[in-house]
Amino acid sequence: MINKVILVGHLGKDPEVKYLDKDRAVANFSLATNERYNDRNGNKVETTEWHNLEMWDGLAKVAEKYLKKGSLIYVEGKLKTDEYEKDGIKRYSTRIRVNTLNMLDKASGNSSNNTPSAETAAPVKKVEEHNEAAIESIVQEGDDDLPF
Repeated sequence: MINKVILVGHLGKDPEVKYLDKDRAVANFSLATNERYNDRNGNKVETTEWHNLEMWDGLAKVAEKYLKKGSLIYVEGKLKTDEYEKDGIKRYSTRIRVNTLNMLDKASGNSSNNTPSAETAAPVKKVEEHNEAAIESIVQEGDDDLPF
């Protein structure tokens, strides 16, 4: 089975990074993707979709250091859905667990030419292969502070 998501968009806010201990970090933020098309009458229409993203460990630290509201990024990851109950009603929350990040913004000091800097030209390496079982156990333990 395949569970893969690929998105290119802009951050809606600065990443919120939490450190679970000195080596374990998780970053959460929203990403906006836009779609432009012409409707039946030839009118241009633009729609925006908002996606909730999470990054763990090395990628979370990269997000904390380099990403900010408005940053243009390319991400690959997989859909993760949490199930919870509120007021006796079963609810679901879906997010994208990112495992690949490429920063697409041009470096700020690079406006004099069109050559990307080394930092933006090479994609950010996949920092590590995440141990999904370990991440799931941490996520399950941390669900008590959900804001809903």
